[in-house]
Amino acid sequence: MEPMRCPVLCLFLGSALWAEVAPPSFSVLPDGRITLACATAGAVIRYTFEEKEPDQSAGVYLAPVAVPVGRTIRARAFSADGLEQSAAVPIAGFAQPTTLVEVTQNRDWKNYDWVRRHEAIVRLMRNRSPELIFLGDSITHFWGGEPSDAKARGPASWEKYFGSRKTVNLGYGWDRTENVLWRLRHGEIDNISPKVAVVMIGTNNSAINTASEIAAGITAICEELHTRLPRTRILLLGIFPRGAKPNPGRDKLAEINRLIAPLDGQRNVTFLDLGHVFLEADGSILPEVMNDYLHPTEVGYERWAAAMEPTLRRLLALE
Repeated sequence: MEPMRCPVLCLFLGSALWAEVAPPSFSVLPDGRITLACATAGAVIRYTFEEKEPDQSAGVYLAPVAVPVGRTIRARAFSADGLEQSAAVPIAGFAQPTTLVEVTQNRDWKNYDWVRRHEAIVRLMRNRSPELIFLGDSITHFWGGEPSDAKARGPASWEKYFGSRKTVNLGYGWDRTENVLWRLRHGEIDNISPKVAVVMIGTNNSAINTASEIAAGITAICEELHTRLPRTRILLLGIFPRGAKPNPGRDKLAEINRLIAPLDGQRNVTFLDLGHVFLEADGSILPEVMNDYLHPTEVGYERWAAAMEPTLRRLLALE
């Protein structure tokens, strides 16, 4: 993901330009964190949240910094020997996108109770040690498996591929990345160590967030999983195409998939884009594959499972 580049103007002290050491430049990552850099070779950047400008007592910049909205950090570059310094640069905080702000939801309240499903999953995890979990939205929720609180659209393929495996379905209708983050941080994966977590999320964010914001949310989910389940392998799926024919919405989903593809090989992530299995040669989706052009039918779920199985089997077999 390309960060937003922010120019830094040369600063003056009286009439003298601070020329010996270049002032820090900064970039804003999609999640709102600040990265710092200096054009002067060997320079050390120090920063502080205090009102005073940074001196040798300020901490060294080592990694991206989260700066809350309404707060300011001050950064300054020092020569390697510490004898020369740049002008100090104030940097105001940037807001996090909604894809990263954990929150509950109840958008599908006519079909199921979000809180009740969460409570059922937490109880289920206390009594089971799954080897395989699925994290996602209604596309995952409606497939089948436990806990069952919605009409399963693909029970035959679920039983065929996952019935003999210790599997739990952690899909929720209408979930977005921020809802998955809330669930991961509030008990749903506590005290378990599955071999594989299958993740496919983001389509419900597509109407309200940019591609880079959604990619940042997906990245945060993978980071959260790896932090909490360091031995679990993450099978990250590209977001499936939606709509009967090619359309701008599909183009946006494809852009998100391009942004998250580089996660492959990082933090136990394997990226797999299976969207093509739902498409005909002309790019259309048949109603017998997705009868609403979003949620798979039994035929669609069979295509999904069959295409994923070789990779899933390999990841489950790894020690």
